[in-house]
Amino acid sequence: MAIIQRYAAAPTKSEKIRGGLGHPVIDADGHLLEVEPVLLDYIKAVGGPKLQHRYETFMASRPYDKWHAMSWDERRANRPMRPAFWFTPAANTVDRATAMLPGLLRSRLDEIGVDVSVLYPTQGLAVWRIGDSELRLGVIRALNDMNADLFSSYGDRLIPAAVIPMQTPQEALDELAHAVGTLGMKAIMIEGTIRRPFPTTQQGVIERPGDNKAFWIDSLGIDGAHDYDPVWRRCVDLKVSPTIHTGTMGWGARCSISNYNYNHIGHFAAGNEAVCKALFMGGVTRRFPSLRFGFLEGGVGWACSLYNDLIEHWEKRHIGVIEQNLDPAMIDRALLVDLFERYGDTRHREKIDQIRLGDGTYFDQHPERPEDIDDWAACEIKQKQDLRDLFVPNFYFGCEADDRMAVWAFNDRVNPMNARLKAMFSSDIGHWDVPDATNVLAESHRLVEMGLMSTDDYRDFVFGNAVTLYAGLNSDFFKGTTVEAEAARELTA
Repeated sequence: MAIIQRYAAAPTKSEKIRGGLGHPVIDADGHLLEVEPVLLDYIKAVGGPKLQHRYETFMASRPYDKWHAMSWDERRANRPMRPAFWFTPAANTVDRATAMLPGLLRSRLDEIGVDVSVLYPTQGLAVWRIGDSELRLGVIRALNDMNADLFSSYGDRLIPAAVIPMQTPQEALDELAHAVGTLGMKAIMIEGTIRRPFPTTQQGVIERPGDNKAFWIDSLGIDGAHDYDPVWRRCVDLKVSPTIHTGTMGWGARCSISNYNYNHIGHFAAGNEAVCKALFMGGVTRRFPSLRFGFLEGGVGWACSLYNDLIEHWEKRHIGVIEQNLDPAMIDRALLVDLFERYGDTRHREKIDQIRLGDGTYFDQHPERPEDIDDWAACEIKQKQDLRDLFVPNFYFGCEADDRMAVWAFNDRVNPMNARLKAMFSSDIGHWDVPDATNVLAESHRLVEMGLMSTDDYRDFVFGNAVTLYAGLNSDFFKGTTVEAEAARELTA
């Protein structure tokens, strides 16, 4: 390597593990760190000096950054969420530069133990929250232009993901046309949850000082502000699978004013669950059966639980069961009165007339229409197997190397109907939870060494599932990469 020498003459542990696997390793979720001075040039190219200045002003005055200027009394009074601190690697300067320089990352992939990496932006996770639509869309356009350019020489092993805004279906369609249609980018990242402001602050709704207004969560699948089917249809036409990094810091209880880890733990999982559940129950996988969605950085434990919960809820609360078991009209009033007379004490018997009229409880007093209580109508669930067939093939889950819950995805003895959920190896290199990029694959392989995951499971984890997510719609996704032949065989199998 021209830029950097290896850490040691001998191969790294991850490199040794990769050499003994007999199959490639695909990193389904690595991260790049944008070089701000370079990004500013692209913003200027998209919107001129004024747009560049507006972006610099926004970055210097983000609401949560004001936390540092506040006293503790001001923090307690205004309740600003404690923002992230020291987000990217610092002690390991080489790893820091690796996430910033595509050429350096490409030169180090062997010692990292990865054949091909799909890379997601870091700044792209923040710019979605820019309220100024012109600025938001301009910065996203610049990010995609920049990454398409920077990675154009490294497509054999590095694949950057485009940022697709989702505030409205039209802005998503516009950027899909540019990023995929014009730039030729093959992977996309969408915003899974949209924080939409209430028109006015309503009684009982507390304004968040950091956001300046109360908000509700649009999770794209049900009860949304827009119909996103045109976006899903265009994704199928363009042969791209939407992947999602959606956080929930700032929601509900994840608003600690003092503890970042309190806010961070579980927040990707909670956001992913909200979107996955909405897409499923909103019938998206029913209407677009070939479309696959990737949920990244949240692991798979939440998905195993959700899959089980969906089945258990359907079994107890689908329309036929509700009408047979829960409709208050099914109550035998005469028998109910008889039981009160025989087993009730004086206080119960004094209320017999009210019980006879059905006033014994304040629950279930409102009549319901069948169309209002069939929560499964959109996904057209007719039998339990439909839940498996509309969930398991369509959803994929990025798991980081230290996540033991990844083994749950492959446990077909525990998962209902012997399901194996599609967990994927995700390095997350470039972010604070990866102190040594060359150790990530080795850390994930401990699941095999400890007997928690079989070698076949591990093959699906680090290779097979990533292939079917990214290339399931686009069989040419890995064409021209170092795993082209193996990926083609995997798709055929």
